[in-house]
Amino acid sequence: MRQDNFKNGGFRGHNEKASLAAKFVKTAFLSLSLMFFGAAAQAQTLASLPSASNPIANMGAAKPLLGWVKFCDTYPAECAVDTSEPETVQLTPQTWKTIVSVNQRVNSSVKAVTDADHWGVVDVWGFPDDGKGDCEDYQLLKRRILVESGLPRRAMRMTVVIDELGEGHAVLMIRTNQGDYVLDNKTSSVLPWHRTGYAYVKRESENAIGWVSLGGITSSPTTTANR
Repeated sequence: MRQDNFKNGGFRGHNEKASLAAKFVKTAFLSLSLMFFGAAAQAQTLASLPSASNPIANMGAAKPLLGWVKFCDTYPAECAVDTSEPETVQLTPQTWKTIVSVNQRVNSSVKAVTDADHWGVVDVWGFPDDGKGDCEDYQLLKRRILVESGLPRRAMRMTVVIDELGEGHAVLMIRTNQGDYVLDNKTSSVLPWHRTGYAYVKRESENAIGWVSLGGITSSPTTTANR
C-alpha cells in the first residue's frame, strides 16, 4: 500500500511538473508576443512622424513688408515675441496630426481671393473672418488656431518666399525638433522647407520683433499679393 502510494505520488509529481513547465512555456510565449506586438505598434506610431531634416539657416536681419508692419499695428499680440516660449515644437504623432489637420481645414474653409479684389488695395495682412483671403490670411489663421491648440507662437514664423510663378508668397513655417515644415494654402501636404520648390526670402525672427533673411534671393518682394 505504501509502495503504491509512493508510485502514485511520483506519478502525480511528474504530471504537476509537466503542467508547470507547460504553463511556463505558455507564459514566456505570451510575454514575447506582447513585446513583439508592442514594439510593432510603437514603430508604427513613430512612422507616422515625418523624417527629420536640417532646419533652414538665418542670414541676418531683413526688412519687413509694409503689410506686416500695418498688421502689427492692428494686432500687436500677433507680432510679439515671448522668449520664454520654446523656439521649436516637440513633434509627437498627436501634434503632427493637429498640424496637418489645421492646414487642411483652413485651406478647405477659406475662399482664395486677392487683396485687390477683396479690399481694393494691393496687400493687406489680416484674418479671413468673412471666409475670404489670400496667402498670408490663410497662414495667420492657421497660426492662431495652432496657438489655441497649445503650440508656441514663437516656433511658428510667417515666411515670405518666391513661388513657382516667380511671385511673392506667404507661408507659415513651423520650427520643430524634426526640422522646419511649411504650411501652405496651395497644398494640403505639410512639407519640409526644402521640398516645396520655393526660394526662401525671409521670415519673422524668433528672438525679437522683426524679420531675418533666409538668403534665397538678392531682391525682396514688396508684397505677397498672391492667392
